[in-house]
Amino acid sequence: MARVTVEDCIDKVDNRFELVLLASHRARLISQGAAITVDRDNDKNPVVALREIADETLSPGDLKEDLIHSLQKHVEVDEPEPDPASLISADAETGIVVADEDEDQPETIAFDRMSEEELLAGIEGLVPPEKSDDY
Repeated sequence: MARVTVEDCIDKVDNRFELVLLASHRARLISQGAAITVDRDNDKNPVVALREIADETLSPGDLKEDLIHSLQKHVEVDEPEPDPASLISADAETGIVVADEDEDQPETIAFDRMSEEELLAGIEGLVPPEKSDDY
């Protein structure tokens, strides 16, 4: 019975590999409890899925979108990005960045500045680790 169903489905889905992917995805959905759109006739889930595709009770395009969505780990939402010039004004000398108050960003971000003398003093204060026989 499944061979005849596969032949019927080739008219709806041109690529046999894609047909297998769609039918197997639909069969998994059926086994998880999704409602079937054709009579079961004592058939197993893969045959029911192929019969649904052959009878066009399900759109192959919708099945493909559902399959892609089920395989995605991270779904990006396309939201328009705000204009950076209107959100941030920077003071080049101090390195302080101020954002607009209506945004979720912090009001000020301060960057630490260290002179060369302070850096050298900090490095001189470091003590090398003691040598041991373990290394």
